[in-house]
Amino acid sequence: MRARPTTAAAVAAVLAAAALGLAPHQAQAAPAPAPAPAPAASPELRFHDIPGSGGITLKGNVFTPAGAEPGRKYPLIVLPTSWGMPQIEYIAQARKLADSGYVVVGYTSRGFWLSGGQIETAGPADVADVSAVIDWALATTPADPARIGLGGVSYGAGISLLASAHDPRVKAVVALSGWADLIESIYSGRTQHAQAAGLLGATGFLTGRPGPELQQILGDFLGSKLENEQAMIEWGRKHSASEQVDRINANGAAIMMGNAWGDTVFPPNQYAKFFEKLTGPKRLEFRPGDHATAEATGLLGLPNDTWTSAHRWFDRYLKGERNGVDTEAPVRIASRSGQGYEGYADWKSVGSGGTEKIALADSEHVFANVDSGANGGIVFLSSLLDQLAKAPPTASVPLLPRAFAAVWQSGRYAEERRVRGTVRLHTTVTPTKGDGTFVAYLYDVGPLGIGKLVSNAPYTFHGKTPGQSFGVDLDLFSTAYDVPAGHRLALVVDTVDPLYIEHNPAGAQLTFSSPRTDPSYVSVPLREQ
Repeated sequence: MRARPTTAAAVAAVLAAAALGLAPHQAQAAPAPAPAPAPAASPELRFHDIPGSGGITLKGNVFTPAGAEPGRKYPLIVLPTSWGMPQIEYIAQARKLADSGYVVVGYTSRGFWLSGGQIETAGPADVADVSAVIDWALATTPADPARIGLGGVSYGAGISLLASAHDPRVKAVVALSGWADLIESIYSGRTQHAQAAGLLGATGFLTGRPGPELQQILGDFLGSKLENEQAMIEWGRKHSASEQVDRINANGAAIMMGNAWGDTVFPPNQYAKFFEKLTGPKRLEFRPGDHATAEATGLLGLPNDTWTSAHRWFDRYLKGERNGVDTEAPVRIASRSGQGYEGYADWKSVGSGGTEKIALADSEHVFANVDSGANGGIVFLSSLLDQLAKAPPTASVPLLPRAFAAVWQSGRYAEERRVRGTVRLHTTVTPTKGDGTFVAYLYDVGPLGIGKLVSNAPYTFHGKTPGQSFGVDLDLFSTAYDVPAGHRLALVVDTVDPLYIEHNPAGAQLTFSSPRTDPSYVSVPLREQ
């Protein structure tokens, strides 16, 4: 198919050229300098209308290697765009991949911008689009049918994982800042992640055309329509790669996943659980940051560790290069405290130094519906500040109002504590109402009482008997954080956090106790010293 001569294509081409440093120079009145040596050939970029599934048109672009030889086949990489992003999202990385010998096809996911169809949130039509794009690329570019890879950030990552379950031609996947379990991502602890879902919904309406199913789900989810909860959960499962892990394993694609510890849209726990279920070649990388911030500089063409790993992964499993990526530790993490990268044989080994149990011996009673001042921050912004300036959300732990926040603290540590993995809370709750929400926070508390947020997680219950106790086991969001010597850890529990929708009736109260037969505690996984 020939390049489309539309205004949109022209605009996209100009933007792409600017991103790639190809903007034309202005004419000069001075005499022209002596001819410079001819520059090295660059990969060829063309914009195309690509037929998607169901007869729609997807807006895409194609890079082919410079000087592609007639009759020669090159490995293919397909890149579906992120939620709300146009087709030029991956231009910088696509060019680098083409420079190293790949055919690269990027396209705007259906329902967004100028691509046809409606937003279906990585539904069957989105998965079918990936196969349709592969078919088109094999028919119109020098792509090799035996060497096909998928990749993407956020929405593109989710689509790529799901597509690898349905198209056995896919040999390698790089899924960055994505989801494997949609329910665990935005409804963990049976609690709506309000800021994350609201941001996704607003972006969808601003940049695309949400389908009726998505509109219904968003309305039910943000409207707390509990009568439709099971339908929402079933919908989420149908859009989660974790429900199709057997098919992914059977197809055998090599899967690399990367995410940030502080991802407020797709927290890291669900990626780690999915990683453990994969049986083929696999790699998991966690770094400081928030949603898509770990790979953002790479999208601008700047040096970036995440994209360097992605290129090595494709080179190994699509080109067959012996670059060592398959012999390195499959799990690679970077501490939020900036101590460099650590390698582990699997996710279970991340907390291989054992666990420290902090007893929650004292009973605490809190009144609901009041924000104590402890919170998880603001979507995107807070974890980005942690990534760039080591400045996570903070709270003055001694000044937290005890009527609205339960607080337990460890003793001061004589040596540094390297928290690695998933902190777990076990406690007993007695409510005065049948429904309720609380949020648990783990803080690193310095000598002046200022607590830096280590991790957090929400928990919601419905249909409990007022006055009757029940046990709670809650996983906080996984992290890697170094607590300095002389500091202590504090667990704080309150009932209101702007990140989440809370379900506390007026006048509700919660009591957290530690029965002798079932003591309450926080289990903190540690790295070996």
